[in-house]
Amino acid sequence: QVQLVESGGGLVQAGGSLRLSCAASERTFRVYAKGWFRQAPGKDREFVAAISGMSSSTTYSDSVKGRFTISRDNAKNTVYLQMNNLKPEDTAVYYCAADVSWATITRAPRAWGQGTQVTVSS
Repeated sequence: QVQLVESGGGLVQAGGSLRLSCAASERTFRVYAKGWFRQAPGKDREFVAAISGMSSSTTYSDSVKGRFTISRDNAKNTVYLQMNNLKPEDTAVYYCAADVSWATITRAPRAWGQGTQVTVSS
C-alpha cells in the first residue's frame, strides 16, 4: 500500500494562504487518484478535493470551491492543495488520500496520510 506523508500545515490569519503537500515514495503513485480530506474537532472527516491520476479531472466540495486548488506533480510523486482566502471554519486536520479508483477517491480511499494541522485565526 502506498505510503503518504503530508506537510505544510500551520497557523494563518483569516484571509491568508497555505499550501499543503503530500509525497509518496512509490512511483506507482502517479496512477492513483489523489484527494484531500479534513476533520475538525468534534466533526466527521469530510471530503475536500480530488484529482485523477493521469487526466485533468478534479472535483471539490462546495465549501472550498473557488478558494482551494488541487494539483499534482507526477515527476515528484506529490500532490498539493493550495488554500487561499482561508476562513476560521477551515481549521482542521487535513489528510492526504489515494486510491486506484476515481470512483472511490471522494468516499472511501484506501490509503491515508497521518494528517497535518491547519489553524485559521479570526
